[in-house]
Amino acid sequence: MILDKINTPDDLKKLSVDEMNYLADEIRELIIKKVNTTGGHMGPNLGIIEATIALHYVFNSPVDKIVFDVSHQCYPHKILTGRKEGFTDPDKYLKYTGYTAPEESEHDIFKIGHTSTAASLATGLAKARDLKGEKLNVIAIVGDGSLSGGEALEGLDNAAALGSNIVIVINDNDMSIAENHGGIYKNLKLLRDTKGQVECNLFKAMGFDYIYVEDGNSIEKMIEAFRKVKDINHPVVVHIKTIKGHGLAVAEENKEAFHWVVPGILDEKPAAPAAEDYTSITKDFILKKIEEDKTTVVVNAGTPGVFGFDADYRKKLGDHYTDVGIAEEHAVAYSSALAKAGAKPILTIMSSFVQRTYDQLSQDLCLNKSPLVILVYWGGISDADATHLCSFDMSMMSNIPNLTYLAPTNKEEYLAMLEYAYSQNQGPVAIRVPSIPFYSTGFEDKTDYSVSNKFKLEEKGEKIAILGLGNFFNLAKEVKDEVKNKLNINATLINPRFITGIDKELLETLKADHKIVITIEDGILNGGFGEKIARFYGNSDMKVLNYGAKKEFTDRVPLDELYNRYRLRKELILEDIEKILK
Repeated sequence: MILDKINTPDDLKKLSVDEMNYLADEIRELIIKKVNTTGGHMGPNLGIIEATIALHYVFNSPVDKIVFDVSHQCYPHKILTGRKEGFTDPDKYLKYTGYTAPEESEHDIFKIGHTSTAASLATGLAKARDLKGEKLNVIAIVGDGSLSGGEALEGLDNAAALGSNIVIVINDNDMSIAENHGGIYKNLKLLRDTKGQVECNLFKAMGFDYIYVEDGNSIEKMIEAFRKVKDINHPVVVHIKTIKGHGLAVAEENKEAFHWVVPGILDEKPAAPAAEDYTSITKDFILKKIEEDKTTVVVNAGTPGVFGFDADYRKKLGDHYTDVGIAEEHAVAYSSALAKAGAKPILTIMSSFVQRTYDQLSQDLCLNKSPLVILVYWGGISDADATHLCSFDMSMMSNIPNLTYLAPTNKEEYLAMLEYAYSQNQGPVAIRVPSIPFYSTGFEDKTDYSVSNKFKLEEKGEKIAILGLGNFFNLAKEVKDEVKNKLNINATLINPRFITGIDKELLETLKADHKIVITIEDGILNGGFGEKIARFYGNSDMKVLNYGAKKEFTDRVPLDELYNRYRLRKELILEDIEKILK
């Protein structure tokens, strides 16, 4: 294998072009095998292999600085920079993260997992270089819909005015995660159609020099282009046309489905979807509301697969669906204006991406009390990469005035909350869609959610009260049973449902015959739900135990390990209770 000779980028420089083409085939085979085994980003990485080989052949990393936007297209880069064992040895498949990580290699400058950041980061690196009087190249790799994000445009705007070396590689595969949306991509298509010759050129208009490469999956063409811009003394855009999923027919044909894949995607047909789950009832609810009110519109920021919005479903929604591209800030402001104008918007957003739009949530939405429905998916403590943690949404959102944030525990509560959020016009209502197994009580929830911060007293007991929020209500029930079995105490069980406030009346009544109040939440404790309860009891004799995640960035830590670390186990919580009672 050619790859046997490659341990650093310097080894690439000893290869002929033919050998590099063989190397590309070897890397492609490794990525397909590894990703099919572990899951991960298939299409983005297969499409950037040849360009990455050429990049490291021409430039001199780590002296020259390479910044990958999103960085989920960095697998070939990792293989070429001393981490090939993570792709050749199945026992080490999980040794390296799926994103750039400075702790792994000096060739990785930043830890990045969210989009549209590379131009800004690269501009900062280039400015620091200039201030220090250094001579090196700074290269930003931008692709997979990153140009739709506001930070990308801000970064490009400033990069164009830098007046010194910065190379922006636009990896144009005509795709985001799904199809591209927005006027920027119309210009990219025009540039592709004219092989970069059309006068109407976004990048030239901003002040960049510009080079177009028709075949970005050709090592020879990419080497030629990179040689032209190496050591250039002004900002330049290298616009390369590539194929997402290149070299794997099924990935080329199904670009959206193969952006990120689950393990075994190439081995067998995917399992049939469950007959009913939170995704299916959400989709049914949306279609029903569109029939009832033609102003209903679903807004999504470039991640339709997270919510089960496949191509067929998007076609059903028609004009009642807006994909703003990977632009969460715009998604919130746009949705707020829709609501102000009398439409009925429903914004779907993944927990990890909520943090990209804090100011718009606060200013454009909540300050204006726009009656928007926000559905937050995948919220909770997880074993995800540090870049995609979903445990911060509650502490961030629940402390913004005028926002109601709800945490259902079952199908009926979720549907009732959906109906309330959609029909009310008092202000924004967010719902943390359960990320636990689907559960139905079989009984309609008739709660009036317009009465704010009223907790549900599930079972009245004594001495100990357990509040299990959202995803962790079932754990609260398990703790109650453990307390009954081991301590012979019939604890009170409470389903809070409201994340953004507390039921002062109910909490006050607990003072009469309870000694301990326990809160359990599926998110970080700092600024979270439990702290609100602890603050309420701060001047009383009530002991309060808060259970949730620490304020930390975890990186692919197994969920069992995290639950033990945070004492989110019924037996560990029981230990803490026994210490207090003794």
